[in-house]
Amino acid sequence: MQERQAWILNGFVGILLILVAIIGGVFMLIQEVPLIGLSLIAIGGLLASGVTVVQPNQSQVVIFFGKYLGSIRNSGLFVTVPLTIRRTISLRVRNFNSKKLKVNDVEGNPIEIAAVVVFKVVDSAKAVFDVDSYEEFVAIQSETAIRAVATRYPYDTFENVELTLRGNADEISDELAKELQDRLEVAGVEVIEARLTHLAYSTEIASAMLQRQQATAILSARKKIVEGAVSMAQMAVEQLEQDGILDLDEERKVNMVNNLMIAIISDRGTQPVVNTGSLY
Repeated sequence: MQERQAWILNGFVGILLILVAIIGGVFMLIQEVPLIGLSLIAIGGLLASGVTVVQPNQSQVVIFFGKYLGSIRNSGLFVTVPLTIRRTISLRVRNFNSKKLKVNDVEGNPIEIAAVVVFKVVDSAKAVFDVDSYEEFVAIQSETAIRAVATRYPYDTFENVELTLRGNADEISDELAKELQDRLEVAGVEVIEARLTHLAYSTEIASAMLQRQQATAILSARKKIVEGAVSMAQMAVEQLEQDGILDLDEERKVNMVNNLMIAIISDRGTQPVVNTGSLY
């Protein structure tokens, strides 16, 4: 199905024609010309059955005995084809808030996820004829798309080598919107925006995953500290040798680097030991 413009006539002109036909029919009946009078009244009644009012940001799908004649998108008072059924479709921007869904991320961890989808109908013919109920279709396909996207990425990672659901919200939202648009195209619906509104580990593993996150964060921080400590120790030794302050052999270099590493990496503040020499 493809939306097209239905035949319409300005409503005020149509009402004027209806009144003229009815008044003319009554006048003919008074003049004892029943055939013409009844014909005019019947014509006025038929035209009156096509009177319709379209609100702003709405569309009316015109159906004549099971055949799609077109849609009326202009707002106002109109007269369309008589004896037709007209179904009103809202073209306004609307939100769909999904419920919290429990799914497994790419690593198999159960998570809770929810999203809000901003959409509007752009093709009223597809919305009416290609799906049973486009609103229900949007709800089901939105939840399906959220599940599909959530299973492609991990909830979180400290490696910074891939997209994550928690750390790359904009990229995930863009992919979710594209996934939804592909699914909702058949219903004549345009996805304006899709955003995650809830993201968390499932309650049964939340405590364990928090400990895992803490451990991973500690290991990552330790790695950075060790890298920095090695660099600082190397710089200190090179600077001392370059300035000629100390002339260290290999064993003393090792001891100095060891002391610097302990001082930098230790969780507690170091206590300096001052060698004052022997008292005797």
